[in-house]
Amino acid sequence: MKKIAVITAILGVAILQAQIWSLDQEESEEIRKTIGFSYPLKPKSLFIDNVFGYIHVKGGDGNQVILRTKKTIKARSRQKIERACREVKLEISEKDNAIEIFVDGPFRCPDRSLNWNCEKTGYMVQYDFDIQIPRKTDIFLKTVNNGDIEISHLIGHFIVKNVNGKIRMSNITGSGRAHTVNGEVKVRFDKNPKASCSFQTVNGDIEIFFPHKPSADFLVKTFNGEIYSAYDVRILPMAPTKPERINGRFVYKSNRFSALRVGDGGIQIKMSTLNGDIVINQK
Repeated sequence: MKKIAVITAILGVAILQAQIWSLDQEESEEIRKTIGFSYPLKPKSLFIDNVFGYIHVKGGDGNQVILRTKKTIKARSRQKIERACREVKLEISEKDNAIEIFVDGPFRCPDRSLNWNCEKTGYMVQYDFDIQIPRKTDIFLKTVNNGDIEISHLIGHFIVKNVNGKIRMSNITGSGRAHTVNGEVKVRFDKNPKASCSFQTVNGDIEIFFPHKPSADFLVKTFNGEIYSAYDVRILPMAPTKPERINGRFVYKSNRFSALRVGDGGIQIKMSTLNGDIVINQK
């Protein structure tokens, strides 16, 4: 079932790319904005929900968000470009020290999830974000196609989601989740995380760099790859799974994770891929 799911995802990407290649009209513009927080000295957060395009975020001095975005419309005709200008909007808001940047359009469901089909709309709108934010900021970043997510010099909690692209993070202090489907996940910590983390992909390697030997318990899983560690590890027995009752019988299912302890153990760091290597590395 897992192989079928992966093949279906790859076919879906190929169909989507074929739809995009058929859009031979193009128009682009650059958007620049400076966004302030209501309470600059209090904890801050940034939310970006993109569809097509990369997200590059860098921490810096100051208490404002400096946004530079390239908007590119690809369509079948000039009329479709004009339609895209009317229908697709970049919404930017700030409330309670949280800045939200949201790409909205007819491809959104009422619950803000996606239902995209270039064949029906006849256009595609891509936003490529280059953003500087205060160094101490919690982040939630999400994109789907045509772009990687790159983050650097940040302190705070992170939730990072991609589908068809890589996730690269450097000079990071904090903890959180970084998940994609088609692409590598590479994270370089400035300080060892103090809370649980999760790193996941389907097609790609996962490599995490620590500035010094962590005390953590790693849950690692790969189907078509190898597991490497720059530190000595101790293999731990996995906790028994809870049984399911099927046709009057108790069924125990393995999650196929291996448990590795580095140092004295402690926080849990989960690393999972289907086609790729897992590397616990030293910075």
